[in-house]
Amino acid sequence: MGVLQVNDEGVFRLEVPVKVKKLDPRAIIPQYHSKDACAFDLHALVPEGEKVFIKPGTQKVVHSGLAFAIPSGYELRVSPRSGMSFKKGISIRNSPGIVDADYRGELMVILVNGGFEDLMISHGDRIAQIKLSLAPRAIFEEVDELDETERGEKGIGSTGK
Repeated sequence: MGVLQVNDEGVFRLEVPVKVKKLDPRAIIPQYHSKDACAFDLHALVPEGEKVFIKPGTQKVVHSGLAFAIPSGYELRVSPRSGMSFKKGISIRNSPGIVDADYRGELMVILVNGGFEDLMISHGDRIAQIKLSLAPRAIFEEVDELDETERGEKGIGSTGK
């Protein structure tokens, strides 16, 4: 499902239609902000005349006012915006957040303030970046043995600094 596009430089891009519904007339339909961006920004929906404050060490759910119909076989991956993370210590609690293709409710983001100052969110602020990704399903096969690898069972921190 989707359309394979070729740009002027001969670069292929798969474009997949995704339906989006405004649950509030003030909600902002997402868009990509550069030619080769792979993620789009999600904007905050804050009640008129209000602001959302997130104190250091706390978290809040921030609304988008949008619901999506994600095609079967895809997912939305919700990630922190790098500028907010670097400059203000803001992240997403369950990063990356996963939105399944069968979810039709409002997309909300759990922002956590790991910085040292209060964060103020106003209506329209960009609060997360979202990527449409393929979501293949695993077919599990129980076996008695797994194939050997050089790494083997070496776990956390075993590949170096």
